[in-house]
Amino acid sequence: MMQAHKIRLDPNNAQTTYIAQASGVARFAYNWALVEWSKQYEAYKLDASLPKPSEAALRRQLNAVKREQFPWMLEVTKNAPQMAIMQLGVAFKNFFAKRAKYPTFRRKGVHDRFTITNDQFSVDDCRIRIPGLGWVRMREPLRFKGKIMSATVSRVAKHWYASINVETLDETKSKTESQGAIGVDLGVSALATLSTGEKVSGPKAHKALTTQLVRLSRSLSRKQKGSENRKKAKAKLATLHAKIANIRSDSLHKLTTKISSQFDTIGIEDLNVKGMVKNRHLARAVSDMGFFEFRRQLTYKTETKGGYLFVADRWYPSSKTCSCCGHKVEKLPLSVRSWTCPACSTEHDRDLNAAINLKNMAVSSAGGCQPDQHKADCTVSVCGEEGAGLIRKNQTKPASMKQKLSREVCSVMSGFAQV
Repeated sequence: MMQAHKIRLDPNNAQTTYIAQASGVARFAYNWALVEWSKQYEAYKLDASLPKPSEAALRRQLNAVKREQFPWMLEVTKNAPQMAIMQLGVAFKNFFAKRAKYPTFRRKGVHDRFTITNDQFSVDDCRIRIPGLGWVRMREPLRFKGKIMSATVSRVAKHWYASINVETLDETKSKTESQGAIGVDLGVSALATLSTGEKVSGPKAHKALTTQLVRLSRSLSRKQKGSENRKKAKAKLATLHAKIANIRSDSLHKLTTKISSQFDTIGIEDLNVKGMVKNRHLARAVSDMGFFEFRRQLTYKTETKGGYLFVADRWYPSSKTCSCCGHKVEKLPLSVRSWTCPACSTEHDRDLNAAINLKNMAVSSAGGCQPDQHKADCTVSVCGEEGAGLIRKNQTKPASMKQKLSREVCSVMSGFAQV
């Protein structure tokens, strides 16, 4: 299983200059290859006898001309431009498979990063050796044990980070506490409502720091373009945005780790986040909660700990269905936060009722696995792949964000039939 540990670097001034230069070389190589790829592909469409462009051919082409045309590329590690072109090849592969849009140019200050392979660097406690630079201090040691595959050095605001990919063994998986099943209902007022009755409000970092964002944004807009003061104002605004992202990520990691560690059967709902952010009244609040990130983290953490994750269809009426008798009401506006079941007269909290329904469906679907399968082998991916619950299937199968599931995915249709 592939896992990545993102560690903040602590370089000196000379090392910072080298890292920024390597990032610039990688960005230039990526943009150069994108232009060449487009030209060669247009020529191939007009004349089929010409070779189709590929990342391997573009890497050979760059190696042949860089000493004469781009000699400054030789001042940094060769991995920077070569890996950038390989990443462009992956981007085109995803584009032709209809998993992503057409690749666009990388921008300075936005895509400042470069990748190095495992044979070009090494890690020793709290430092990493970058080729052509030497040892660079890290703020913490590498957390995972296993075979180191690659490392990507990137900049977030004013700090540099090294994301080290490690191939860990399946035997190192930790287990859950097996406290049973739980349902999780995500919302705007409260980030998550658990079927146990607990409500997690969430930090709402963007809302809490909106005043500072407005002030710094206004200050940036008043600075003259190209001036040093504008660069300083831009750096301050980027630092604040990074702080907001870190606060949100920290809260989501703590919540998803807690849920995946304590419960071996988890039920969540497939939310249409893309459609929700189109609502101008809810867009900021939905984005501030980080629904997709919550779902992504819970996916790989549940798989790592051997749990079972059930994803209900986005059209399943979890809020409108009574968790006691199963009666479904016709209409339940979002403004109604509590309601009484007309069949059994049970009073329900809207979010808690939805969480209980998701829990019940997760338990039912977990019972639909084959008798010779262990519950940990029935992990359902929520990355939108085929077999991921009753989620609508895409025309093409998209790749997972964090891990590839090699185990069989049990059918959840029997769970719906039992409800």
